[in-house]
Amino acid sequence: MNIEKLFAKAIEKGLADVQVFLNDTSHLSIEIFDGELNTYEISDVSSMTIKGLYKDKIGTYRTEVLDDTMIEEIVDKVLDNAKSIDSEDEAEIYPGDDHYEKLDDLFNRALPATDPKKKIDMVKKLDKLIHDENEKVSVAEAHYSETTRSVMLQNTKGLKLHNKVNSAMLFGEAIVKGDDDQRTSFDVLISNDLDDFDVETFASDIVEKGIEQLGSKPIPSGDYEIVYEPDAFATLIAAFKDVFSAEAVQKGYSLLKGKLGESIGSEHVTLVDDPFMKKSSRSRSFDDEGVATKFKKLIDNGNLNTYLHNLLTAKKDGVKSTGNGFGGSVAPVNLKLMPGDDDKDELVASVKNGLLVTSVQGAHAGANPVSGDFSLQATGFLLEDGKKVQPVALVTVAGNFVDMLKDVTRVANDLKTGYFGITNPSVKIKSMRVSGN
Repeated sequence: MNIEKLFAKAIEKGLADVQVFLNDTSHLSIEIFDGELNTYEISDVSSMTIKGLYKDKIGTYRTEVLDDTMIEEIVDKVLDNAKSIDSEDEAEIYPGDDHYEKLDDLFNRALPATDPKKKIDMVKKLDKLIHDENEKVSVAEAHYSETTRSVMLQNTKGLKLHNKVNSAMLFGEAIVKGDDDQRTSFDVLISNDLDDFDVETFASDIVEKGIEQLGSKPIPSGDYEIVYEPDAFATLIAAFKDVFSAEAVQKGYSLLKGKLGESIGSEHVTLVDDPFMKKSSRSRSFDDEGVATKFKKLIDNGNLNTYLHNLLTAKKDGVKSTGNGFGGSVAPVNLKLMPGDDDKDELVASVKNGLLVTSVQGAHAGANPVSGDFSLQATGFLLEDGKKVQPVALVTVAGNFVDMLKDVTRVANDLKTGYFGITNPSVKIKSMRVSGN
C-alpha cells in the first residue's frame, strides 16, 4: 500500500494526524508424531493498523488487505471510528523520541536460510531419541516452530521506525508408563540459533523427568519450604504480570495499586522488563505507539519501582510512557527475574522439609490479580534434608503473590526462557501452604 497516498487522503478528509503500523509475520511449523511427519506448514500474514486523530480522538482500523484500492474505505472507517468515541481522554499521535536502541542483531539470517530438511531431520531425531531413551516411553512427540516478524511504524509527524526479529522453538513430549502409573513430561527450548539446541541432552532430560514422576502421590497437608523450578515460577509470574500495568492499577484491577515505592518482595527479588533481550522474537526498540522502549526494573531488590505505561496511562499519571503500549493496551516485552549466585542443587540441598515444585497448573482460574491470592495444582518432589524422597502429585500450593515475593530467600542462576516469554531461574520460598491428603 502507498502509505504517503493514504496519509494525503486522510488529511484531505479532515484527520489531523495519521499513523500506520505494519506487521509482517512468517511462520514455519514442523510436527513429528511417532516417527512420522505429521505437520509441515508455512504461513505468511501481513496486517496494518491505521490510527487517525480527529478532534483529539483516535480512530483505529485494522486490515489484512494492503491494496491502494482500500485507501478511501480505510480513511472513512478511521474517521467514523474517531467520531463515535465518547471518552474524555485526549489522544495523540506520538512525534517520536531522540533515541531508539539498535536491535540489528536480533535477526539471525542463518535461521530462515537453513535448509528445511535439516530442521525436519532435527525434529525427527528428537522424536527418535525420546522413543529410544527408555523402554518405558510409550508415546513421543516433537515439534519445531520458527517465526520471523518485521514491524514498521510511520506517521504524519515524520516518524518512521522498523524492527526485524526471529526465533525458533523446539518442543518435546514423552508419555512414560510404569506398572500402574502413567506420566507426561515435556519441555521447550527457545533461541534464534539452531546451534543452541542440544537435542541429545534435551531428549534425555524430558524422559528422565517423566520417569522420575512415576509413582507420584499426595503428601500430608501442611506448611512446607518450597523450591520452584523455572517453568513453575514462570507460570506464577505470567498469572500476575498484568498487575504491573498502569491501566490495571488505574481501573482498580491490580493488587499493586498505591504501592509504588513500597516493598513488595524480599531483597533477592529484582524483576525487569528487558525489550532488548537477545534471541527473543518479542524484543522491540519501539512500542505500537512509536515510543522508544526502555530497560526498566519493575521490582528493584524488593521495591516496586514503576508501573508499565502507554501514552494514555502516562498522561493520566503525569509521567512519561515506559514504551509498553501494545495492542491498544499495556503489556511487558520480556519479563525477567534476575538470577542469583546459587545453582538449583544448592537451593534443594538447603531444604529440611519441603517441596520441589516442577510444574503448576490452573493459573487461568486459580489466581486473582486483585487480591493476589492463588491456589494451584502442583507436581514435584518431597524434599527431606536436601534429598528427593518421593515424587508428588495431586496437591495444591496456595498463597498470596506479594507475600510469596517477600518470602523469597534464595534465587538460583539457572535462567530459562519458557512458553510465556518470561525468563527466570529457580526460586526458594521460606514457607507456603500445601494441601494434600
